[in-house]
Parts: sequence; C-alpha cells; structure tokens
Amino acid sequence: MAFAPETVDTHQVKEVFLIKVTRNKNPHSPRSMYPVMMAFFWQRAVVLSLSAAMLIYADMKLDCRPDSVTVVWTEGRSQADLSLFRLGSCFPTSFSATQAVFRVDFNDCNFRRLVTGDNLMYSNDLTYGSSDSPSLSFTHPVVCAFARPKDWYPMIYDPMFNTHGVGHLVFHIALMNDDFSGPAESTTFALGSFIPIMASVSQKTHQPLLLLLEECVAATTPELQPKSLVYPIIANKGCLVDSRMSGSKFEPRQKSSELQLSLQTFRFGLGQEVFIHCKLVAWDPNGLDRTKKACHYVKEHGWELLDNYAYSTLCDCCDSDCKSRRTRSIESAVLGPLTITDETS
Repeated sequence: MAFAPETVDTHQVKEVFLIKVTRNKNPHSPRSMYPVMMAFFWQRAVVLSLSAAMLIYADMKLDCRPDSVTVVWTEGRSQADLSLFRLGSCFPTSFSATQAVFRVDFNDCNFRRLVTGDNLMYSNDLTYGSSDSPSLSFTHPVVCAFARPKDWYPMIYDPMFNTHGVGHLVFHIALMNDDFSGPAESTTFALGSFIPIMASVSQKTHQPLLLLLEECVAATTPELQPKSLVYPIIANKGCLVDSRMSGSKFEPRQKSSELQLSLQTFRFGLGQEVFIHCKLVAWDPNGLDRTKKACHYVKEHGWELLDNYAYSTLCDCCDSDCKSRRTRSIESAVLGPLTITDETS
C-alpha cells in the first residue's frame, strides 16, 4: 500500500499540542496529552523538540519522503555560523547566512531505523558546535515517522558492512583567489598576506569521502630530498602547526570532499621560488579520530577540530604525537612555484 507522509514544521507541532492541551483542566496531565500526541505523531512526520525556547530564535522544517528527507534550519541569531551544522555525519547540502539545508537519504548520515508494530521511524541528531560561542552549541533530534506499508516486511538477514568503493580517486590542489571562487590570478604574495589553497577529491563511484591534509611542508625545491630545508605547515596527522604562530586557519567546509586553507605567508624562502608539498588523504566521513582530523590553533581557545568543535579533544595530541594508523587513500601533491615578497624592504 502506498503512503505519502506530509510535511510538518515545528511551529505546527507546537501549535497543535498547545491547542489540544490547554482545553483540558489539567494541561500538565500526561494522561490527557498521551492520546493526542501519539495520534498526531504516528500519522505524520514530525520533529521532536527538546527545547521550546530554541524555537524563539530558529525554525526547523522537514520534508519526509519514503527514502529521504529534507531538513531546513532557519536561524535567527546573527552570530551563528550555519556551516557548522551537522545532520548525523553529514555536512549541509547548502547553507546561507540564515539557513542550513540538508537533502539526504535515510541510508546516509547514520540515520537510525526503528520498526515497532505498524510504525516505521527514522531518527538522527542535528548538532551545532561553535568555538566562538560555546553556549550556542546544541543537539536537536530529527525524526520521520510513518505508518508501515502493509506490504512491507523486514529482511530476514540485514547485513552491516562498510563499502570502500572501486575505481581511481582523483585528487586536486590549487591556489585560489581571495574568496575561493576561482583560481588565483597571481602566484606572488606579500609577506603577511594569505595564500588561499583548496584541495579536493573527485568521488565518482565512491561512497562519500572526507578529504584531509595529513602533512604539508614548504621547500625551495620541486622535489624533496633528505637534506632539503623545509618549513612545516601541517604535521602530526592533520595539525595545522603553522597556526600556532600565525593567522593561518582552515575555512568552514563547503563540501566534505573539499578542504580550504588560508595560509598566512612566512619568511621561509623569502624572495625565492617556494613549493608546497602535501599529502592528501581520503577517509570515510564517519569516525574521526586522532589520525583522521583537521585541526587548527585558535588564540584564546587552543586546538580546535574543524569538522566538529565538540570533539576538539581529538586535537590534544597536536602538541605531542598522534599515533599513526593505516590510511585509506593517500596522494602526494606539489603546489607551486609561488613567491613571497617583503614589500617593506
């Protein structure tokens, strides 16, 4: 039997609950609320809200389909960085100054499926973490619930496995213009300015991948030799060590398969041709750990994890040794030559 769940936003849910409950003499009675809430819950797709106060500043809408969901979060607080939202393990499909949008399948993002009786439910968590405003961090449940189709039965055996994909991964790294919207128009940079660098991996037939820069050094030669003098930029499995003494930082991700780095210029190789040698790594987006990370140092905060501020403790090893583990796919790349000049001399 076909079924077509409806789209419901949090304001609709809140309004229905308030109208039904306030008609009862005892609005706080669980017995009076239970039939209304359950009937409404199982007949439609809903969003469960843990914090009613949050709705004053934001609005979340769902479009639940049999195999997918669209989540639209509209934020009313100007200090919120919407690129930091995560739906399970997924990054926003798109975001603007006021909205974060996720268009995902239930097979992605670590959705949980629960079948009970005649009901089929998919659940996940929408999280937000901000290093600039830790008080804004929160977790918000996202739930799509349907009446189970009459002709639907669970599989007798539902194997759990990880797919590593087939085919060749194609890595890219390039110098970009100031807003990362296109390639750089010049390879000469003034001392103290920023070098925008973007790295990416073409996923093609592979499952979604998370691109990381495991190591980057600057050298004055296009090939690294045992005796080559180098300037460390990224080391220790993804730690942007240059950010300890400069304004270098990773920019918020636009896609999991891309990584943007704003690298502040340095005196190493001043006036000479400089080459940046990097090791690019592609991982499954799930299960970040001390060897799968992108960390930069933020003054007054310390080491922070780019992809989820709440798990910044994964960066604690950046000042010691991050134990090495086997990588999934790795590629060496060279960027340059570029020239750093001191305009004050």
